[in-house]
Amino acid sequence: MLLRYAKHFAKSLLGRPDPYWDLFLLEERMNRKTKRNRERILSQAENALLHKDTYESEAAYAASKDPVVVQGHQLKLAAKKKFKDLLAGKTTGRILLHIPDQKLSPAGYSLFTNFKEAFEFIGVPARELGWNEPIGPVLDSFRPTVLLTSDHASYLEKIDWQAIKDQRKAHPLKIGLTASLEEYGNSPLVDRLKWAKDHGVDFYYSFRDPEYVHSRKEYRPFFDAGYKMIFLPFGAHISRYFPVAGFERDLDYAYLASKKSSGAQFLRPILTKYPGFVDGPNWKHISDFRFNRDRDRYIYARAKVGLNLHLPEQIEWACEVNERTYQLAACGVPQVTDHAKLLDTIFSPDSLFIADTPEEYLAHFENILHNPDIGTQRALRAQKEAFEKHTTYHRADSFIDQLKSL
Repeated sequence: MLLRYAKHFAKSLLGRPDPYWDLFLLEERMNRKTKRNRERILSQAENALLHKDTYESEAAYAASKDPVVVQGHQLKLAAKKKFKDLLAGKTTGRILLHIPDQKLSPAGYSLFTNFKEAFEFIGVPARELGWNEPIGPVLDSFRPTVLLTSDHASYLEKIDWQAIKDQRKAHPLKIGLTASLEEYGNSPLVDRLKWAKDHGVDFYYSFRDPEYVHSRKEYRPFFDAGYKMIFLPFGAHISRYFPVAGFERDLDYAYLASKKSSGAQFLRPILTKYPGFVDGPNWKHISDFRFNRDRDRYIYARAKVGLNLHLPEQIEWACEVNERTYQLAACGVPQVTDHAKLLDTIFSPDSLFIADTPEEYLAHFENILHNPDIGTQRALRAQKEAFEKHTTYHRADSFIDQLKSL
């Protein structure tokens, strides 16, 4: 540790400050109770999940005095009634989604699995193509009409493209790839577009906002190459993320996310002073991260505040808000977040606590702790908007409608 301090001060004197210094201080000085209580809180949540029939029963919701629990349950019932088997028997689509291993990419696993389950819920047959699963037998047994995978070498090299070519001789199968830019770490787009033409890719799809995609010149090559773009934005997967009854909000905060240096200045004043719950990949004090979407709603049920941070490109461009934004909203947790540009058009004013600076972030957090009713009122607004406009069911329904234009 002393060596790290010495290197930091030496670099500072030379005008080359360590970009990871704030993250180092955050981890070194994180509240000891947060670290010490993590395993106990996880075990309690996992035990609660084993008894979900009690916590998620109609009797438990009827007895709840928590307004976000009561409203969330009513909104969930209404949304499920609206979307359950909505497209059953009305479409010939059968969706095969290529899903990464959760140890390799917890975020990617969550994202693709959520959408797979959303397609199934609205009545569209959907199946997972496992990370190391041979595609040939799946094509023969499931007979998909659409294959969704990512335009990245790590995904594409897992697929037997000859098997796909053979399948398409007898059965219709459209191939969709993610529309990713080399500016965010992918290989040159011109080479990928040539590969796509050679392998019969039919369309691209994006998790990002349509206006952003159409306005940014770096996406122009997709359209110039003759491809159509379909949009599948993130949303609240309300089969997994919803409020549960019977819990006191006894955690000052919950932050369920991987470690990122870009948000350290926002988090440090909170995570060093206040005890709460932190979990996710890459944190120094976590060696046994266990991904579990169902368990997480039982952690959020105890949180007074949900902390949220976005990627730098989400701050700079009005491109997307992360899945966590929708998850926290659906669970009814008062949410403090940095200022992703698209937030202003996704959620109404006074539904989230949005901060432009670390000082504002801390002020919002402490305001909620001292005035919980203010947090509850905003949480109720965000929850209502998430369930009524921004579920994965809404996204899956729109996606199938867009497929008709191909």
